[in-house]
Amino acid sequence: MANKGVMSDQLKYEIAKELGVYDTVKNDGWGDVSSRNCGLMVQKAIDIANRSLNQQNN
Repeated sequence: MANKGVMSDQLKYEIAKELGVYDTVKNDGWGDVSSRNCGLMVQKAIDIANRSLNQQNN
């Protein structure tokens, strides 16, 4: 069984664009994105998820 990622590809690319690492991903792949930027991407995704949950609960 394939491991399904938690974040959609679309969300990953949107966040990469916001953080200015999209060109790196496009040209060199995700492996060349720094661990710091990967951490920032995760943090941003968590913020988005929390906002979404808060909106659903209100």
